[in-house]
Amino acid sequence: MNTDLEIASMHGSVDIVVTILKSLANTDRLLILCHLAKQELNVSQIEEMTQINQPTLSQQLMMLRKSDVVSTRRDGKQIFYSIKDEKMVQLLNTLYDLYCPKNII
Repeated sequence: MNTDLEIASMHGSVDIVVTILKSLANTDRLLILCHLAKQELNVSQIEEMTQINQPTLSQQLMMLRKSDVVSTRRDGKQIFYSIKDEKMVQLLNTLYDLYCPKNII
């Protein structure tokens, strides 16, 4: 276990970290972010891949936008979502490595 954490240096980042962790602290948002870690998606694609109903999906996407975790891009009538910071993708990959079962052949 790494016990070399320098707590004093964390004070400037605490609010950012809390916001990121809150964005992950919901099953639907975590699932959305996992899909977005792979590629930019529009709302219809996210709905199809996650099987989250439209009202709930809209609410969770709004929360992710307010948390400044995702960015949006409009193309005609479609809105595309992507993860704003590569650090979030790294965090999702770390969580996957730590908690998702590995397939053993």
